[in-house]
Amino acid sequence: MSTETNVRTVKDFFAAIGRGDKAGLLALVAEDIAWIIPGEDWPLAGTHRGHAEVAAVLQKASEEVEMTYTQPPEFVAQGDRVLVVGVATGKIKATNKPFKDEWVFDITVRDGKVAHIQEYIDTQALARASQMDAKT
Repeated sequence: MSTETNVRTVKDFFAAIGRGDKAGLLALVAEDIAWIIPGEDWPLAGTHRGHAEVAAVLQKASEEVEMTYTQPPEFVAQGDRVLVVGVATGKIKATNKPFKDEWVFDITVRDGKVAHIQEYIDTQALARASQMDAKT
């Protein structure tokens, strides 16, 4: 696939997330996808493999996190890799605490499908927003 086609696939993937289009999103990802979200002490961290786990983490995200993107993402591509750079703000629903997350997704596209995602995110900001206040 061409670099331009790979960027289009990733843009379509992000558009499906934005629309909440689970079927459209899953049509764009490889059956054996691996989506790595770093961190501890926040609800979405972990390695999510395959369609079922990706669908589950997206469902969990909609239940746990309220998020808006504060600027259009930037797409940088070479070959089968597309880096997506963006900023998101929002809050963790359980704590009602806000966060600002400057992030980069390192995405590999294989045969026209998103095959691997490695997120680089502000894990401390998300962990702080997820931390429950101590009861006194």
